[in-house]
Amino acid sequence: MIDDDTLVGAVLSDSRDKMAKAVRHTQEDFAGVRTGRPSPGLIQNLKIEYYGAEAPLQQLAQIGVQERTLVVTPYDKASMASIEKAIQHSDLGINPSNDGQVIRLNFPQLSEERRRELVKVVHHKAEDGRVAVRNVRRGARKDLEGLEHDGEMSSDELERAEKELEKLTHDYVAEIDRMLQHKEQELLEV
Repeated sequence: MIDDDTLVGAVLSDSRDKMAKAVRHTQEDFAGVRTGRPSPGLIQNLKIEYYGAEAPLQQLAQIGVQERTLVVTPYDKASMASIEKAIQHSDLGINPSNDGQVIRLNFPQLSEERRRELVKVVHHKAEDGRVAVRNVRRGARKDLEGLEHDGEMSSDELERAEKELEKLTHDYVAEIDRMLQHKEQELLEV
């Protein structure tokens, strides 16, 4: 294990942080893909036009789940029309119903064909996450090679650092693969 207080350690620590962010971003992308049951993650980050500024839905309303329905209760009733409009223009394909107090989103059962399409979407999002992790690795490798070139580390140290970087990359890609497998099972579950 390489110390975090050396230049090499700083490069690896920075890479670890960036890879973790790529995994979190992939996880957020997965949350936005609809499964058989509705989840607040589908709409919580939806951008709502609110008094001239955009804000995520989760800051403007409480989101609950009842059976196959998401229930959105705005904190400010004046934002109801904006929330409804944003939901209609999203890629959910769901028409909201509004009773003046709450907005309800009824999610019908997914067809087998739609489930398969969503699995493909999730695979694409996972590959985007893997590519992001590998891009971090490429940038870190370039930084490490620059340190060796500048004489700040030996070729043995470079080799050790690259092995650790490779292990980091493998661990984060494996985490994305685990999330993908879980999401795929969730999608195919009837």
